[in-house]
Amino acid sequence: MLLFPLSGKYQFISRFYLITLTNILSCTIIPLAGFTSTVFLGHLTDIRYFAGASLGAILFDYIYFSVGFLRLVTTGMTAIAVGEDDREAMLLVGIRNSAIALGLGILILVIHEPLGNLGFALFTTSPEVKDAGLAYFNARIWGAPAVLLNYVLIGWFIGQEKSSRVLLMTIVYNVVNILQDYLYINQWHWASTGAGMSAGVSQYLMLLTGLIFLLRDVPLKEVAALKEQILESSGFKSIARLNGNLFVRSLTIAFTYVIFSCLSATMDTMIFAGNALLLQVLLLTIDIFNGVGISTAALTGTFKGEQTTHKYLPLLQIAIGTSLSIGLTCAGLCVLSPQTIFGLLTNHSEIIELIKTYVPWLLVVLGCASICLVLEGYFTGLAEGVVLRNTFLISTLVGFIPLAISTWFYHNNHMLWLAMSMFMVIRMVILGVYLVKSKELKIETILN
Repeated sequence: MLLFPLSGKYQFISRFYLITLTNILSCTIIPLAGFTSTVFLGHLTDIRYFAGASLGAILFDYIYFSVGFLRLVTTGMTAIAVGEDDREAMLLVGIRNSAIALGLGILILVIHEPLGNLGFALFTTSPEVKDAGLAYFNARIWGAPAVLLNYVLIGWFIGQEKSSRVLLMTIVYNVVNILQDYLYINQWHWASTGAGMSAGVSQYLMLLTGLIFLLRDVPLKEVAALKEQILESSGFKSIARLNGNLFVRSLTIAFTYVIFSCLSATMDTMIFAGNALLLQVLLLTIDIFNGVGISTAALTGTFKGEQTTHKYLPLLQIAIGTSLSIGLTCAGLCVLSPQTIFGLLTNHSEIIELIKTYVPWLLVVLGCASICLVLEGYFTGLAEGVVLRNTFLISTLVGFIPLAISTWFYHNNHMLWLAMSMFMVIRMVILGVYLVKSKELKIETILN
């Protein structure tokens, strides 16, 4: 089976790569916000602000990752409506998911104090660093409703293949965030509070940009005409059910990463630092895979709506080939040139030497994750939320937790990376089984 064959059935390839590039940029917004802030804070004399904001950024990565399903669900369901040429359904997807996003955003604000305290309780750090981190967290958290609404808007635009709008929203966010970081941190000396405020305000300006695009496409009177259908029970239950299933998916992933970090912290400081850097590379690469996965969801949904199901297999060939190439390239570079790659993240040679022992695990983890994210996008595009929920529950309970418990007893870092690897491997295998059994793809077609 060729990964990149050229024929008429692959005419969607330019659409796929345009959406993928835009998605990769949008998926890196949250991690990039923390990275930009820490760069500015890293040049301050007092290191506690840098350390506190770094921990706060990690906490936000986990929180927003847990609700990132909103973007994926909106993309898939919008694409199905577009494929069916059903404008009313397309609008209802955006409105209903926006209502869910706003509700979750407000909930995060309401519980942000215990959420922040619980999050920082997981990190072993000095009171000064914790205070600086909480200052960053308490300032940035006010952007939560905008972050979630942006997820929906981005998913809605991507589902319609309006990539240029997402790209402009991303540019606005990043430019404004950098300018505000410079103003708040370098000029006004607000330290970690300023860094958090910069990220939060930038999200609202990004949201404003998206709403301007939205109002150009959708007159308010058209939205008002749908007010009776918005809360129609069967439609709202359907979209809430898919969101709920993917929420379970997100929670299990976040749980896995949190437990991985906590178990790393039970070992010595060097192993904790090495694992933290390896995990940064892992999460950054997975953000790229997410971009490919969301593109897969968008086109799968469109093909489903158009009933052009013969395009599913060509799409999977292109998407898996692209994602796997990225994953193995990134992992290979880390294995072959750890001094160069990880030297960008730390100047402590002893940590890099330790990383050399464990970096080969990235070949397994990233290789499997690259395939998993594409298959997850495919099943999201088909609105098969139950498949994803079951996959993640099984892979966490069977693949990760038993080995994680063993790591707790034996304090063996190779065993911890084996736990992460099995989490990815079992995910890939289960999704592969569902794919072979899928009624949309006949096994004879796959084997040929």
